Amino acid sequence: MSVDRRTFVTAGAGLALALAGAPAARAQGHPSRGHPPQGHPRMRTVFVAGDSTAAQKYADAAPETGWGMALPFFLHRDLTVANHAVNGRSTKSFLDEGRLDPILTAIRPGDLLLVQFGHNDEKTADPTRYTEPWTTYQDNLRVFVEGARSRGALPVLATSVERRKFAADGTALRTHGAYPAAMREAALEADVPLLDIEALSLALWQKLGPETTKTYFNWTAAEQDNTHFNPPGAIEVARLVTAELLRTHVLAPRETRRLADGIDEIPTDLIAWPDPEPEPVSEESRP
Repeated sequence: MSVDRRTFVTAGAGLALALAGAPAARAQGHPSRGHPPQGHPRMRTVFVAGDSTAAQKYADAAPETGWGMALPFFLHRDLTVANHAVNGRSTKSFLDEGRLDPILTAIRPGDLLLVQFGHNDEKTADPTRYTEPWTTYQDNLRVFVEGARSRGALPVLATSVERRKFAADGTALRTHGAYPAAMREAALEADVPLLDIEALSLALWQKLGPETTKTYFNWTAAEQDNTHFNPPGAIEVARLVTAELLRTHVLAPRETRRLADGIDEIPTDLIAWPDPEPEPVSEESRP
């Protein structure tokens, strides 16, 4: 398929209009394709494959919060979330470490595989993580798509959530280079739903402005983190993800909840940071 890639570099900006109440575009493909096949049990799972912006955080990292931790707030209780996102991973390192394998073992027909990578694919100095956006990055995205489809599940691609970066005049800046455009192209070519979280989060940060956004990112007395979120930020990104799943007809309205609730109406004390998972003990190190 021949695609003018310049179109994809700016296509995401139009989706930001949805944040202001613009009419939602019709999803690619068939509106019903996100729903379980006839006779499938009602309960199904949203699997998340991604990096630290989505990952489960533990007690030693609080108040840092991945948006995947807040996703259940906006989903009906008949949907469960299996968050396989891991700090520091790119499409390459996630696949090289075999982290897709347990997802494909557990995923079932009617489930969703939500894929968001890009932050670490951009790391040109790290050959264990770097991918080139128009070749290896897209190739890796196809592995996720084909793996989900081979199990009868629905793959969904989500462009990377934007970092907090502003120009001197207060303009929110893009930081992900060609990766969002490459994902848009990959989604179109594979005919899978695309959630343009990069465009929507950029619009949200612009709306909030340089100072207010500090209260959404992991800014603490010890750290000024413009990539990772605190609970309010994670909640708002999870809201964007869920709204996009609804807009693209991956989820039906009855499968979502609380999207209209204000940020103060969703109690952040529902977010939990469990104790860190113990490191596996190898046979060689056992006493």
